[in-house]
Amino acid sequence: MSRNERIAYFSMEIGLDTAMPTYSGGLGVLAGDTVRSAADLQVPMVAVALLHRKGYFFQRLDANGWQHEEPALWAVNDFVEEMPERTSVQLEDRVVRLRAWRREVVGHGGYRVPVYLLDSDLPDNSEWDRKLTHYLYGGDAHYRLCQEVVLGIGGLRMLRELGYTHIERFHMNEGHAAFLALELLEEHMQGEGRSYITPEDLEAVRRRCVFTTHTPVPAGHDKFPIDLVIKVLGHKEILTHKTLCESEGVLNMTFLALNLSRYVNGVAKRHAEVAGRMFVQYTIDSITNGVHAATWTARPFQELFDRSIPGWRQDAFSLRHAESLPKQDVWQAHRRAKEWLIQYVNREDNVGMDVDVFTIGYARRAATYKRAGLLFHDIEWLRQIATRTGAMQIVYAGKAHPHDAHGKEIIQSIFHAREALKNVIKIAYLENYDMELGKLMTAGVDVWLNTPQPPLEASGTSGMKAALNGVPSLSVLDGWWIEGCIEGVTGWAIGEDDRHPPEQIDPARDAACLYQKLENVIIPMYYHDRDGFLDIMRHCIAINGSFFNTQRMMQEYVLKAYFR
Repeated sequence: MSRNERIAYFSMEIGLDTAMPTYSGGLGVLAGDTVRSAADLQVPMVAVALLHRKGYFFQRLDANGWQHEEPALWAVNDFVEEMPERTSVQLEDRVVRLRAWRREVVGHGGYRVPVYLLDSDLPDNSEWDRKLTHYLYGGDAHYRLCQEVVLGIGGLRMLRELGYTHIERFHMNEGHAAFLALELLEEHMQGEGRSYITPEDLEAVRRRCVFTTHTPVPAGHDKFPIDLVIKVLGHKEILTHKTLCESEGVLNMTFLALNLSRYVNGVAKRHAEVAGRMFVQYTIDSITNGVHAATWTARPFQELFDRSIPGWRQDAFSLRHAESLPKQDVWQAHRRAKEWLIQYVNREDNVGMDVDVFTIGYARRAATYKRAGLLFHDIEWLRQIATRTGAMQIVYAGKAHPHDAHGKEIIQSIFHAREALKNVIKIAYLENYDMELGKLMTAGVDVWLNTPQPPLEASGTSGMKAALNGVPSLSVLDGWWIEGCIEGVTGWAIGEDDRHPPEQIDPARDAACLYQKLENVIIPMYYHDRDGFLDIMRHCIAINGSFFNTQRMMQEYVLKAYFR
């Protein structure tokens, strides 16, 4: 059967449902939102990812704040449909059989985008190979390399088995999928009856590939020793093209994708600048990320928008009319969302939070450069703000990678700060941050905090979700916030928009700015100028919510990357 989808979207992770642990964080949630907006806009897309039977991990925090990991088990058959087609990849001297599970994402008009999740857990495979699609970002370099072969090479082969013969563009969401380009090259060479690579072959593949890079952090770019790659894939001629993908005995998946793509973009304007300096020989455009408006808007605000801005689900830009929403209606919707969050926090963490107290939210992956502990840089200053200016409470969430000891220590340091401040500030750290908890937090806090170390934030999307719910950001000027921050209108900046290298950024200076904004501007406004605070809430929706969404983002991909 021949299928008519023209865009194939490949991503190592994808967030389709909270109960499906096929994502770890922002990259996967963005992929899910991308597919949702493709369905809304009737973009002829098919998506490919891995099944991840045991997910990323289920997080448990002990009494001391140390993270422990458990498999995130889920009932696969309850969420996806097994397809009868089979394909295989060659790993070292073994043939590894693959199947696919189908999930359809339905847009607001009924248009469907199919998503195929690849699975190696078949009786024909060895025990080790059966586990290849079990863990997201699990195992060692060998395991990860084999996973990426399954995604890129196995994914294209599965699409062919499923009848997708008219695909015009292949979109690689991060370098994990770059082996897709190698398989396209093999296909083209075979079609031309050649066993060697010509410049025309490379150009033919480039014309069909689109690549989005998501990280300015060197550790975020997958690299594999070339000896390991040859061991797994065998001797392929392309692996001898040193200018194409190899550097000092290393295969860099980002370079592979860059070299075999006609269009490359970063995920915010500043990120494109940073990526352009990292990869100076390439042209890197920018398409700033967004979030799927209907997914991330809490029910009280959905009901408000349905009454006052009909059609907002189909046309997210119409949220610009939020400027005229009655302030009392906005506050009532926010209060309901906040009540739900506080009830959840008190049930899960027994911390006794109060819905009438100013609440800060922070939820990110616990990585060093995200600086989750910046808020506690000067505990005594923070204590004085809460005592003299106005009460505050803080809700944290986020996972550290299982192999990231520093990330786990960051979570533990927040537990220590909670103990030090327990008599003046209530602090909760919620376990197992996922899409459902993310929606609850971004809608239910009063201010969304983000404190990355510039210029290491590619984009970030949690503040965009908050904006849809009228929650302003208090954030370092990096990633998307450089574009979204209008000081005192959509939120507040921490520090200045400087261009210093990360090692020259002074955390004490940023912390002082953070405290000054809380002490002199934000908390006084929250308690004593409710009208002013509500003005900012409406601006968040009208200015940022109407723009930083995946409807606008997908339209940019269509115009710039897919059909140009």
